[in-house]
Amino acid sequence: MELADILAERAVLFCTDITAKRQLFETLAVRAAALTGHPQAEILEAITSREALGSTGLGNGIAIPHGKLGGLGSVTALFARLDQPIDFDAVDDQPVDLVVMLLAPTGAGADHLKALSRVARLLRTESVVDALRATADPVGLYAILTAPLPVTYAA
Repeated sequence: MELADILAERAVLFCTDITAKRQLFETLAVRAAALTGHPQAEILEAITSREALGSTGLGNGIAIPHGKLGGLGSVTALFARLDQPIDFDAVDDQPVDLVVMLLAPTGAGADHLKALSRVARLLRTESVVDALRATADPVGLYAILTAPLPVTYAA
C-alpha cells in the first residue's frame, strides 16, 4: 500500500493557529467530512475515542491519530503540518507538528494495519521528516508524502 492510494492532495493541510489537540482534531474532522461524506461529529468521535485509550503521539514530533467508521469505503488518510508544535501527550513528552490521521472502515483490520505500518515507516525516515518540516506548501507536502522511498531530500 502506497500513501498515494489513501491520501488525496486536498487531504493535506498546513495549519496555522492550532494550539491544542482538540482543535487539531476538529480541523481534521471538518476536512475528513468533506472528503468522505461522513458527518464531522462521527469522525471526531472515532478519533477522540481512540485517543482516550492512549496518545497516538509516537515521539519526535509525530502523531498518527486513527479511528474506524462504519460505512467508510476504504482507508483514508489526512496529513497536517502545524506551524507551531502542540502538546499531544506523546511518549517522549515532546510537542507534535506532523500528524497523519487515518480513518478505516469498521472491520478493515489488515488494511488499517498496513496503512499504519506504511505511515510509521515513512515518518521514521529522517530525510522525509526534515523535508516535511521545511515545507509549508500543501502541494509540496503532498509530493514529499507520496514520493517513493527511499528518497533523499535537500533541505
